[in-house]
Amino acid sequence: MPDKDKAYVITGPTSGFGRRTALELARHGTVVLVGRDAAKLDDVRARIEGRGGEALAVVCDLSDLRSVRRAAARIIELGLPITGVLNNAGIFPRRPGTNGLGWDTAYATNHIGPFVFTETLMPHLEDGTQVVFIVSAVEDPERKPATMSGFRGARYVSAEASARGEWRPGGSKLPGGDAYATSKQCNLATVLAFARETPRLRFNAIEPGFAPGTNLGRDAGLFLRLLSKYVLSPPAPLIKYWTNPGAAARVITRVLTDESDATGVYYDEKGRPMRGSTQVHDPEFSARVVAETRALLGTAPA
Repeated sequence: MPDKDKAYVITGPTSGFGRRTALELARHGTVVLVGRDAAKLDDVRARIEGRGGEALAVVCDLSDLRSVRRAAARIIELGLPITGVLNNAGIFPRRPGTNGLGWDTAYATNHIGPFVFTETLMPHLEDGTQVVFIVSAVEDPERKPATMSGFRGARYVSAEASARGEWRPGGSKLPGGDAYATSKQCNLATVLAFARETPRLRFNAIEPGFAPGTNLGRDAGLFLRLLSKYVLSPPAPLIKYWTNPGAAARVITRVLTDESDATGVYYDEKGRPMRGSTQVHDPEFSARVVAETRALLGTAPA
């Protein structure tokens, strides 16, 4: 039976890793579902409640700072005993775009939104609360599976440059590749810096593995999407570095419900500690990412 004294907040719970993880988390406590589409949120909520669990839906567009702050304020108002926060939502757009502030959409959605969401919630979280970010090993230029797929690691210049959609030269030829890798590196840098800054909370990251068939590839052609979902996804956990939503959800849930004191840990698709890029593990670099992100937010309308 779900523990009524525990609640878990999850962003991006309507498809892929997020949906399966939300259903897994419902076995452990109340789930707060945070996403853009109210109808899809209600569908997941109904699924959880149909299984005897408890869930609430909070609409939020992570690319919109006002929406992020409203959603965080709403969650705080609920007064739930939050045990864990999962920053899962992310996008990999094949075409560049901007949000209402003119900031790169991928960077705003993948890094800025979760950053603001987490910082807004942090003062209201009990000591020991687990905060997990879903990241990606494509940020590491030495990661062979990533380079074989066409990535060239994160291309961070500064938070301001990232918001403009500008990346260090020599990057990936994959459309959206540099934006995605850089935003995911900033997620990991945030985890490592927050773990040092705020030891009363636990901050950890998960590389869930390559998962064919998830909604992250929503811009791919229909044939490729069907091939990935129905042919490649089922056996994926048997392949090194690969996974599927079900397997990933079990690992994510295990980390999020872990009651140890582990913080500042980066887990792989099997739930084992791993290393990211040399750059992201430099404390000066991760501290700079956080400081520059805060400075960028200081230029945005309240």
